[in-house]
Amino acid sequence: MSYFAEKQPLVADIFSRYPDSPQGRRSALMPLLREVQDAEGFVSESRMAEIAALCGTTATEVRSVMSFYSTYHTLPTGKYHLQVCSTLMCALAGSDELWDHLVETLDVQPGEVSADGRFSVQKVECLGSCGTAPMMQINDDGYYENVGPGKCTRILESLRNDLQPLPDNPVPVTVGADGRQVLASGQAVGSSVTGLHRLPEQAGGEA
Repeated sequence: MSYFAEKQPLVADIFSRYPDSPQGRRSALMPLLREVQDAEGFVSESRMAEIAALCGTTATEVRSVMSFYSTYHTLPTGKYHLQVCSTLMCALAGSDELWDHLVETLDVQPGEVSADGRFSVQKVECLGSCGTAPMMQINDDGYYENVGPGKCTRILESLRNDLQPLPDNPVPVTVGADGRQVLASGQAVGSSVTGLHRLPEQAGGEA
């Protein structure tokens, strides 16, 4: 059954944001994807084909766009989708151990949903919270920061009771004028841009 058949005002509103041209119609691809995922939790093959037809492109191109962003899912996710930042800063601070703790505790792997339907897990690229690594994001909500095994266990226990703890930081992350990340508590973390120095010029080189 078509998702957008009875949502023509919504479709018209989305397309009105872009030029009335083939390129403009293709620009609507991402908000259409977001609409489906927000409603259904993932974007199925049939929804990709429907969006492709609306945008004047192919389902293959729709899937290609989706593959670039970890925020889009082609498989169903749990009620609580746990995303662990796995890039270098978080890895150095213990994100691999956090990931291992999650998958072992929940007995779930990427692309799977736990037996109770609550949990799914995913490694993602940088979430922009390097000063508070290791960290994870639940669904599209805020950031849970400095997550060691003990804190992770407490978060999971709350989620098992369908009591999602308040995040440590909202999304997007607040950054002060000095370049330091600011936690929800008001604490500034990370290094300041005031500590940066210009590299000395090499003799005979260009300024």
